[in-house]
Amino acid sequence: MTQTSGRFFDELGKLLTDAAGAADGVRKEVEGVVRAQAERVLRDLDVVQREEFEAVKAMAQKAREENELLKERVATLEVKSAKGKDKKSG
Repeated sequence: MTQTSGRFFDELGKLLTDAAGAADGVRKEVEGVVRAQAERVLRDLDVVQREEFEAVKAMAQKAREENELLKERVATLEVKSAKGKDKKSG
């Protein structure tokens, strides 16, 4: 009787292990299907990918920096131009 119950528990353990493995496989498959569906929906919505967003963000930052430099140059040239006009009129 002990041997029978031991085998029963061994078989039950194998069954539970197999069930857990099957459940994990199903979980992975469901995750894959959901991920593929989500990617398709995002593509259809024309959502920007992170890499593209980061590239545009970097370009905008560079443009802002260049704009600041140009503003400084314009201000310097305006000062020089105003000084030149003062010399001519004085």
